[in-house]
Amino acid sequence: MSRATFPRAVRGWATVIDIGPLRSGDRAAWEVLARGYKTFYRTTVPGDRYDETWRRLLSDADLHGIGARLDGRLVGIAHYLFHATFWSADACYLQDLFVDEAARGQGAARALIERVAETSRERGASRLYWTTKEDNTRARALYDDVARFHGFIRYDHPLD
Repeated sequence: MSRATFPRAVRGWATVIDIGPLRSGDRAAWEVLARGYKTFYRTTVPGDRYDETWRRLLSDADLHGIGARLDGRLVGIAHYLFHATFWSADACYLQDLFVDEAARGQGAARALIERVAETSRERGASRLYWTTKEDNTRARALYDDVARFHGFIRYDHPLD
């Protein structure tokens, strides 16, 4: 598990965010975050899809999931997958990224992106990219800081 330290509002203190794989004991907290993500994007999925997705994430075969923990509590999630491309090495698509509202602004989203980027580099991926809504201004402020905007609502994170 990697550990990232980010400034906290209280002077002299630091927030330690642990980034690592999702664990079987994370199931309930993960679903709260996953449902928050789906609500934000105004999409619904049947309850059994959460069960199926959870099983696939824990198998770590085709879909991958990591979590951000703050003081031991799961506060953020990232789901990603690798896929073939025609013109270069496999690409990594960061499909879902969500941080609990109460934990935002403390570096969890940035740390999750960086962990996915690290994994992508290790795998030899040609790029890391994701999409977001045009009006997702809070997230886009972070994305503009860590990735390149190419005119699409898609972000490519540099892997070199």
